[in-house]
Amino acid sequence: MKCLVTGIAGLLGANFSRHLLEKKYKVIGIDNLSGGYKEFVPSSSTFYNVDITQTSLVDQIFSKEKPDVVFHFAAYAAEGLSPFVRNYNYVNNVMASVNIINAAINHEVKKIVYTSSMAVYGEGSPPFTEDQLPNPADPYGIAKYAVEMDLKLASEMFGLRYSIIRPHNVVGIYQNIWDKYRNVVGIWIRQALSNKPLTIYGDGTQVRAFSDVQFYMDPFEKLICEHDGEIFNIGADKYYELNDVANIVISVAKEFGINASKVYLEKRDEVHIAYCDHSKARNLLEFQDETNLEKTIRSMFEWAIKQPSRPTTLIKYEIQKNLYSFWKSEV
Repeated sequence: MKCLVTGIAGLLGANFSRHLLEKKYKVIGIDNLSGGYKEFVPSSSTFYNVDITQTSLVDQIFSKEKPDVVFHFAAYAAEGLSPFVRNYNYVNNVMASVNIINAAINHEVKKIVYTSSMAVYGEGSPPFTEDQLPNPADPYGIAKYAVEMDLKLASEMFGLRYSIIRPHNVVGIYQNIWDKYRNVVGIWIRQALSNKPLTIYGDGTQVRAFSDVQFYMDPFEKLICEHDGEIFNIGADKYYELNDVANIVISVAKEFGINASKVYLEKRDEVHIAYCDHSKARNLLEFQDETNLEKTIRSMFEWAIKQPSRPTTLIKYEIQKNLYSFWKSEV
């Protein structure tokens, strides 16, 4: 079976494509390398360095490769930034997804597995369950929910099979720790390695659950043939205040001879408490999260230390009004 993976150079794509290859699937990868690196793409995959906002190029790849299943991981997942880059957010997260859905319909793809986000729940009532009505609190969450709804309509009109995953706060190797706007654990590891303090927005009492990407592999694979039209939360059950996660990063950093500290910055407009219930994934996908966050962060440090120096890049802010001071100073 031939699987096409969008965002193959990112955290989910780089890890899951390796899992698929080990299981003897053929893997085609697409990535524009804006949020990942060519070195993260497995060499035994067929790789296209293409931006999926480019409709004709996406269609050409589907026409040539004729994938059986698409795992659509590509996105720009920066919730806090999304209000200030609204066009960038919707083009890369909605219109790019529409190109993938159109190509899947036109080229008789058997199924799409789409990674949405916990961001669709907004403030909600944690732990979030799949039957809660989404109420996103930022443009990123709105974009993800829009694609969920479009997939449902595409299924009803054209018979396109799909499943939706709502992961949250995934961590592991092949994470882009050089992205200054997203993936808080990765950001903190980069800051520690650069001898900079770990930045915390507000008082650090925000609550999140962090899960190791390695436990996603088998449940994702099950969705190739099972559970059409279903939505699954996938992630860790244990949740933390961000202060406690920062302390774990600081503790692990000491093991590598790094004395890290914390600095508290302006509070961001964000959901304060967010974590999910994963009963459905456990029952139907045999999902078992065994994340040991300290162990995972240690393995990320070991991996990150071996990586070459890579620059962090700024995204051009489309809106300056109410921009947080810690970003405004970098304009």
